[in-house]
Amino acid sequence: MPKANKLIRESSPYLLQHAHNPVDWQAWGEEALNQAKKEDKPILLSIGYAACHWCHVMEHESFEDEEVAKVMNENYVCIKLDREERPDIDQIYMDAIQNMGLNGGWPLNIFLMPNQKPFYGGTYFPKNKWLEILDKVAMAFQSSRSQLDESADKFAQALNAPDGEKLNLGALEAEKFEPRILSEAYQKLSSFIDWDNGGTLGAPKFPMPVIWKFLLKYAFHSQNPEAKKALEFTLTSMADGGIYDQVGGGFARYSVDAEWFAPHFEKMLYDNGQLISLYADAFRFTKNPYFKEIFEDSIRFSVREIMDSYCRFYSALDADSEGEEGKFYTWTYSELKKILGEDSAPVLKFYNASEKGNWENGSNILFRHSSIEDFCKAEKLDPDKYEGQFDSAKDQLLQAREERVRPAMDDKILTGWNALQMKGICDAYKAHQDEKYKAIAQDNFVFLSEFVWDGNHLFRSFKNDQAKIKAYLEDYALTIQASLTLFEITADSNVLDFAETLANYTIQNFYDDKEKLFFYTDKSSEELIARKKEIFDNVIPSSNSVMIENLHWLGILKGNSSFTEISEQMLKQIQHLLAREPKFLANYASAYALKAYRSYDIVIVGKKAKELQKELWSHYLPNTFIMAIPEESDKQLVWKGKEIINTKTTIYVCENNACQQPVYTVEDALAQLQK
Repeated sequence: MPKANKLIRESSPYLLQHAHNPVDWQAWGEEALNQAKKEDKPILLSIGYAACHWCHVMEHESFEDEEVAKVMNENYVCIKLDREERPDIDQIYMDAIQNMGLNGGWPLNIFLMPNQKPFYGGTYFPKNKWLEILDKVAMAFQSSRSQLDESADKFAQALNAPDGEKLNLGALEAEKFEPRILSEAYQKLSSFIDWDNGGTLGAPKFPMPVIWKFLLKYAFHSQNPEAKKALEFTLTSMADGGIYDQVGGGFARYSVDAEWFAPHFEKMLYDNGQLISLYADAFRFTKNPYFKEIFEDSIRFSVREIMDSYCRFYSALDADSEGEEGKFYTWTYSELKKILGEDSAPVLKFYNASEKGNWENGSNILFRHSSIEDFCKAEKLDPDKYEGQFDSAKDQLLQAREERVRPAMDDKILTGWNALQMKGICDAYKAHQDEKYKAIAQDNFVFLSEFVWDGNHLFRSFKNDQAKIKAYLEDYALTIQASLTLFEITADSNVLDFAETLANYTIQNFYDDKEKLFFYTDKSSEELIARKKEIFDNVIPSSNSVMIENLHWLGILKGNSSFTEISEQMLKQIQHLLAREPKFLANYASAYALKAYRSYDIVIVGKKAKELQKELWSHYLPNTFIMAIPEESDKQLVWKGKEIINTKTTIYVCENNACQQPVYTVEDALAQLQK
């Protein structure tokens, strides 16, 4: 094995992948940054993540090549960065690339002056092009230094422009929150919906859970049949497609085509956590049993393949195994026949497998065109008999797949992503009260509240029994959100108190009182060339949009009007953009629904409290927080004064702790919600 570089000291799987490259890679830190200044060399910053396919390709073509490494080592201080550990740095330099008029993506390769200011960059480059760029940039650094300095200063200046100024935030001062804003947002969003394939138009296709979460809420509140149809069609199309693992459950990161057929096979924790939530809520709304099957199988996948014995979840599974993308997940026709036997023709037809193969090199990606019921009707098969055959076939294929060489796993444990998964499992519990779900969520909370929280602040990443890197707003926001969801299903006061503690910390250390939004980094974090705010929703919801929802509910549950005020000010800042950019502000639109429609805090007290809570949960009620208190308790403000009346289990339907007449049945409680 080649001699190791300085990345051998690191714990990130992505950095360790590059630890034996002939490139003199270093991790981001004082040592590397000081070396650049001391030697007056440009920095070559290369950003990626462990499950990134094109990162692997560029490594193999260029970073493992002695000729390329020689040029890089002679002319640059070479720094490798795991974007999942340091999203703050990735965010800055991704913005810089876009300010240069270039397309972003990973691997992100960016050239910096010794003072960290960017002047040029790009994404994946083939070896010959990369060598050409390395030579040209090195020559420019020697011969045109003043022009590069000037250019870098301009980019740094652009990066430091206030986010609110750039977006004209707060230009329209809203007096109240109106449902028509959400109707306008939906109308704009509907023009992007792919009515042929589900999802949004174009390819590649990402699941984008935040968009469909908004559509779910909007369809409920507006009773708009088109919105409901778009939601159901999209969720069914994704679950039918190759982007969903038909054998083992769980979703890949995206499909390369517009039909959800051929995935980029990496599986990310953040996608699956959110999609478990989405399918669980969609099941409650539509009562479609297929959606229940999807969230249950996705939890089984998570527990089986990316969870450790302490109910902590790893970050990702690679797309490649044995050097080939998708090899773990695809099948030749002969393999399928051998595993499933001679009477497997209906199963193979159902999953669209063919002798020639439906994908590359004669292999098959399994996907569906219809439900088992519709397939059996079309093929004149007995649905009861063949449903059992399909279930058995899945089990056989999963068992056979377990014998294969597994894709590499990114085994770092990220705080915010674990919080997304914990929330997903809590939402699944609300949809289907499997006590195993609650137990996993409670154990995961132990990780978040004890292993990555030191009593003063959260940490971002955990590996080898060590927490490291100060957490970002994303981690705080998502952990608060997950804690609130866990509190709803457990009524554990310690969980709610923890959420409040984190919220107070974020306000003290991340909040910008001038722009009424939160910075992405803690005020005590490493000082970079810019301090950014995460405004737009992406594959993960914007941390600012999550904080709006968090502070809305904490304001009610803790009776804290300052939380409520910050939540409303944040939303007013962004309101005028909702109808213009709903694709990128969908989670703000979901938060807006909490203000534009009524929000209810429901407290149930008495012997049958849990039973009535579960009955209420069987209805999709997005603007409600439903708490079951088994016996009278005054520990939390939201429970105070809620007593058992006439020895009956009693339901209090309240708005910001102002309650209607207590009732004793779910039917009467639902009637109060509709007033």
